[in-house]
Amino acid sequence: MPAQRVRPTPLGYKGVGMAVLILVAWAALLTYLLAFYQPNWRTPGPYLLALGQMHLYTGLFITAHDAMHGVVSANKRLNNFIGTLTAGLFAFNWFPGMLAKHHAHHRHVATEHDPDFHDGQHTSFLLWFVRFAWNYVTLAQVALMALTYNVLKLFLPQANVIAFWMVPAVLATLQLFYFGTYLPHRGEHQPDNPHKSRSQFRHHVWAFLSCYFFGYHYEHHDQPYLPWWRLWRAKELVQR
Repeated sequence: MPAQRVRPTPLGYKGVGMAVLILVAWAALLTYLLAFYQPNWRTPGPYLLALGQMHLYTGLFITAHDAMHGVVSANKRLNNFIGTLTAGLFAFNWFPGMLAKHHAHHRHVATEHDPDFHDGQHTSFLLWFVRFAWNYVTLAQVALMALTYNVLKLFLPQANVIAFWMVPAVLATLQLFYFGTYLPHRGEHQPDNPHKSRSQFRHHVWAFLSCYFFGYHYEHHDQPYLPWWRLWRAKELVQR
């Protein structure tokens, strides 16, 4: 477990800057892919671009997650506005509802009161994911996604809407669950592990590509005041 912690420092405009960067990149790439891109499905290009859009969707959610911990901006109104916006753009997630559940996860990690947990020792990935989705996905979300899809396909190529708006959001959901819940919390944990969490090996490039350093999950639970872009520093201080 970490022998040292990264000292909290003032956010300044860095958290907002990171959020804006992800938002602009997500919106710009999505606009291009939906309105201007003519994919050749026989080449790797469309699939790589879909993966890029998936990564930016994941960035939206990670930004909303940071806002749940108040580490996007020291200005609470601005912090919560960005959290509500980024959560909403990711498949119409509702930030206030997710906020309560996420803090319940931190308070009651790996217990029956943890909304993210489902018998981590014995449950398969699929069953755990179904339980996770049941706790978080709402009928209102499904209805809004269906409505938006039907509106978008009236004005934009249907194949592009499916491949670059719908599929990346689904894949990002699986990515977030796999790297941010399933891998860190599954199985048994040592009695001296208060967060019932583990972290991936220290490989910063892969940690960023896989889930914006969220695979450094013990460090996140131990130091939730760190935004995603500082978690790698906490991992540097871990002494095993």
